[in-house]
Amino acid sequence: MNLAESDGRATRSPLPGRTTMPLTGPEKAVLMLLSLDEAAAAPIVAELDDGELRKLRETATLMRAVPASALDEVYGEFVERAREAVAVPRGGVTYLRRLATRALGEERSQRIFTNAEPSGLERIAQVEPAAVAALMEREHPQLTAAVLSQLEPGRAAHVLEAMSPERQALVVARLASMTQVPAGLLEGVASALASELPPAEAEAAMSVDGLGAAAKILRKLGKEASNAVLGRVEQDSQDMAEQIRRALHTFDDLASLDPRALRVLLQEIPQERLVLALKIATDEVKQKLFSAMSSRAAELMRDDLEALRGVRLADVEAAQQEIVQVALRLESEGTISLGGNDELV
Repeated sequence: MNLAESDGRATRSPLPGRTTMPLTGPEKAVLMLLSLDEAAAAPIVAELDDGELRKLRETATLMRAVPASALDEVYGEFVERAREAVAVPRGGVTYLRRLATRALGEERSQRIFTNAEPSGLERIAQVEPAAVAALMEREHPQLTAAVLSQLEPGRAAHVLEAMSPERQALVVARLASMTQVPAGLLEGVASALASELPPAEAEAAMSVDGLGAAAKILRKLGKEASNAVLGRVEQDSQDMAEQIRRALHTFDDLASLDPRALRVLLQEIPQERLVLALKIATDEVKQKLFSAMSSRAAELMRDDLEALRGVRLADVEAAQQEIVQVALRLESEGTISLGGNDELV
């Protein structure tokens, strides 16, 4: 249960001989934080989002004192030593802000505790995805792609889901091809609901991994929905659709395969291509692949890998992509699952 979010009253049975003081979730959270020293409280504050901290700030401003039994009810046996009245001091807000500064940094703490207006992107992130989608339906696909590139992938996927199928394809294609976006564009769109992009040459640019962002969003959509979007993208640009597909599944994703799927995959890959692909692989991928081999085969593979010298990066990446394509083929045939958790058929 998230104490900072709950507005319900305490429902726990009082301890014997105690009088329970009903507390809201935020009140219980403030009591907890203010009874801890800074070193213990700071990691807790670090887990709270801006809205939760604002709620705690407002609660701390209004609270003055509560009986010790109320704190006992919140902590149970963990705070049995609290026998005297526990007061929330008049400096409680200051203390809470000091905790937030230590845990989150001065800039974020300043924004929360000075009632500063949230940025345009923060306001967009707080609006229902359907409302954001309805707004973006009227905007240029490039503009919509720029906004989605800055949202958390899961939330961006919900926004994309709320758009029409045709619009989804247009936006994903624009997003995948995006590498830069005017620095002032996003705030302008969010705050003023601008209907077109500002001139790129008039502003500084910020880097955007559009292809990576498109892949992350499509992963969140789910297999069926993402395939539908990619199919529509492919109608306009086969090359762009292929780039997105490559970004959706990388060599590192092999670490998520279960042992049986890996053994099936290894049977399809020439040893020399696997050795080359492993040249720049992460330790996690190497270990996962070695664990799917016999101890003798893994030992030989390590020896071959150690002896491999003077190879081009482009050749290594090509070998990795070949293996990914084999994995995708096996998945399409129903032999393995790239999800890693699904039962093989």
